[in-house]
This record gives sequence, C-alpha cells and structure tokens, in this order.
Amino acid sequence: MEDHSLEKKYNKYIIAVSIVIPVLVGILFAIKLKDFGINVEPLSFLPPIYASTNGLTAIVLVAAVIAVKNGKLKLHERLMTFAIALSLAFLAMYVAYHMTADSTKFGDVNHDGILDAVEKAKIGAVRYIYAFILITHILLSIIIIPFVLVTYVRALAKRFDKHKKIAKITFPLWLYVAVTGVVVYLMISPYYA
Repeated sequence: MEDHSLEKKYNKYIIAVSIVIPVLVGILFAIKLKDFGINVEPLSFLPPIYASTNGLTAIVLVAAVIAVKNGKLKLHERLMTFAIALSLAFLAMYVAYHMTADSTKFGDVNHDGILDAVEKAKIGAVRYIYAFILITHILLSIIIIPFVLVTYVRALAKRFDKHKKIAKITFPLWLYVAVTGVVVYLMISPYYA
C-alpha cells in the first residue's frame, strides 16, 4: 500500500535540507579556522580520501542498480543507504579540508614552481575542460540533493512506481557527480601545495 502521508511528512524536511546544505557548505567553505585564531594544520591528507569516497560512491551506485535489476531489493536498499552515508562523509571531509586549507587553483605551479610557455599553453587548454567539469560537478551536486532525498523517501513510503520514475533521473545525475568528483581531484592534485 502506498503511503502518501510519509512522503508529505518528509517534503518540508527535503526542501529545508536541500537549501540548508548548499548554503551551509558555501558559508563553511568561505570560513578559514585560522581567521578565528584557531591554529590548525591544513588537513592535506583529506583530498585523496574524499576523492576515493566519491569513487566508492560511484561503485556502490552501480552495484545498487545491478542489485535491484536482479531482484535483490534488500541489498539495493542497503547499498543506497550506504551511498547516502558515503556522500555525507565526503561532505564532512570536504568542508573540514576547506576550513583548514586555502583553495588550490588549477595550473598555479608545477613541481619546481616554474611554468614554461609550453606548460602554460597546455594548462590553458585543459583549464577550460577542468572548469566545465568542476562547474557541472558543483551545480549537479546541489541539484542532486532533493532528487536523492525524494527518491529515498518514495522507497521508504513503498511508492515504488514513483520511486522508479525519479530514480531514472537521480541515478545518472548522482553517478555523474560521484565520477566527476574523482576526475576533478585527479586534475587538480598536481597543484596541491
């Protein structure tokens, strides 16, 4: 039996969370602990961990789709819950890193700190690709929040027809965000201090 009341109950929370998370991340991204006199070393070990978390999220999402296509509904549910947990872990690590470290700019310096004309030209061309991937990654990471929450609540409410319909949109968007998170890290990692 479909539970419309459960979905209605969670709608206001979905809207609130979908607004609060991006706003809070934006605010926390701009805050540096050192500006408040909190002397903490940059958490420079986090970027490869949160990039790996994104990669694991992508794998879990694909495994969850395979599970549901094979009729393994409980496994699908557990994998999707795990994917949400991984996304939250990513978010916490991402914010923690950016509160302790300055942002890295694509193409700033190479390993010896000097860029020759050829390197600058290569970076210039690739910078546009990087910017496109980064911008779409960021925008879709904001857009995906309500999609994930609505999709999850529809499953909890056993409204599987509606769950399946929105999941066809949620899955590729979420997968794109997870995969491009890894790509962004791989492209920017040579420029970390």
